Amino acid sequence: MKTITTVGNSTYQKIKHDIIFGDLEPASKLKLDSLKTKYSTSMSTLRESLNRLASEEFVIAEEQRGFFVAPVSREDLTEIADLRVMLECHALKLSIERGDTDWEGNLVAAHHKLSLMEKQMKIGNESIIEDWKRYDWEFHLAMIAACEIKNLLSLHSIIYQKYLRYQMRVLTYRGEQAVEEHQEMFESAIKRDTKVAVKSLKEHIENGLRHTLDAFED
Repeated sequence: MKTITTVGNSTYQKIKHDIIFGDLEPASKLKLDSLKTKYSTSMSTLRESLNRLASEEFVIAEEQRGFFVAPVSREDLTEIADLRVMLECHALKLSIERGDTDWEGNLVAAHHKLSLMEKQMKIGNESIIEDWKRYDWEFHLAMIAACEIKNLLSLHSIIYQKYLRYQMRVLTYRGEQAVEEHQEMFESAIKRDTKVAVKSLKEHIENGLRHTLDAFED
């Protein structure tokens, strides 16, 4: 049973990755036979993974028609960004209040790794795009990790991944502005300045939304 669970989770993660990073196009039909070959998995595991992704709304399951990659729209992106502000800002407030020395240490490490990636992005190194976005996620997660609310963190993870999917569609780097926003969030969180940290995070997400909408095409 353990092996089946591991294989199923691996298939689920691979398909989700390909949806987020655009290898599987929005609104495209997911043909089971070709996916079975592509991901080297069984039909039962494939269906299980697609149903799981449908529950998270990365995939649409239509009776009699099969599975489709979830479509994209400006309205959906705006809704996702609004949800991210609500969840992440609340989690950050709690995390700053409850964070201990280990939380601070993890946040320092996450910000350092992100800073290294941002320096590479600033000089145009597009070969590290996935690493950059992974370290960006790890930084934001480190900020809110001490909130101690499991369901909030789980829901935030899904919302963040949906937001990332849109970012990967336009994939333009905001440059120094984003770097400064991360720095301000980091410094205010370490200083336990909740008001400034939450304000900075909200502005960071909203600036990212405007940037993505400017480059977005339905």
